[in-house]
Amino acid sequence: MLYDIALTIGYDYDTPASGARHILRVLPLSIPGRQRLIAGSVKVSPEPDEKSSLTDFFGNPTTAIMYRSQHGTLEIRMQARVQVDQVEPVADFSPLVGKLQAELEAVWSMDGDSPHHLAGPSPRLADNVEIAAYARAMIKPGMTVREAAYEICKRVYTDFKYDPEATTVDSTPQEAFKMKRGVCQDFSHVMIVALRSLGIPAGYVSGFLRTIPPPGKERLEGADAMHAWVRVWCGESLGYIELDPTNNIVAGTDHIVVAYGRDYSDVAPVIGVLKSYGSHSTRQAVDVIPLKN
Repeated sequence: MLYDIALTIGYDYDTPASGARHILRVLPLSIPGRQRLIAGSVKVSPEPDEKSSLTDFFGNPTTAIMYRSQHGTLEIRMQARVQVDQVEPVADFSPLVGKLQAELEAVWSMDGDSPHHLAGPSPRLADNVEIAAYARAMIKPGMTVREAAYEICKRVYTDFKYDPEATTVDSTPQEAFKMKRGVCQDFSHVMIVALRSLGIPAGYVSGFLRTIPPPGKERLEGADAMHAWVRVWCGESLGYIELDPTNNIVAGTDHIVVAYGRDYSDVAPVIGVLKSYGSHSTRQAVDVIPLKN
């Protein structure tokens, strides 16, 4: 699938900021054999005093901006053309859940793609006994790692209700788990904590999801949104798979990857500091337009 993607994120400050530094993670990744960024740009208004591009530890393209001057608004615009290829399904070569630890111990790499970074607590995901018990109850004797990941994905989808009013970007997985409500960020965080409690490395994926309007209805411009799903390490032979617990599906050609990390804190589209006080309002619009190849 070939896509044109447009993202706009805007901030309006009650009190103008006298200075700011931000890191932006909004450009889609290029992933060999799966996804290719053909062209992309990130534009910011007002024009920052400093702007640079770099790659973070996990291999995500980032844009760093800095303001020394006063500004009352900030608008970020990303445009990209991306090719997403179909990845053919493969047989389940993952080990039994109880044997994954031995394979993990045999991995010596500690680069950004190493499963070791996804195996324990991370900045926003602490161990949780209730979620761990929830995960253990799903595991049956003889279950492979991939089967366990599929089962947890299905159960989160079944047991939780999508409710954008229930949580905020700062809600913890414990809060979402107790309510059994939330959005894609919450579903993904709960699933990651559940998998890690079983010794299965799992991480957070941010990106875009193409949405298809109901039959007879036109697609609304700006109606798409940034999405989140889960990356699971299934052992040395199978490697990583990606599952979407919000929709109970394997991530496919409708999923466009922007960033990989341990949890949301590693992949937030905008993170930084301001010299200001008071509150601000935020707006976001995303267009994911499929094109003919």
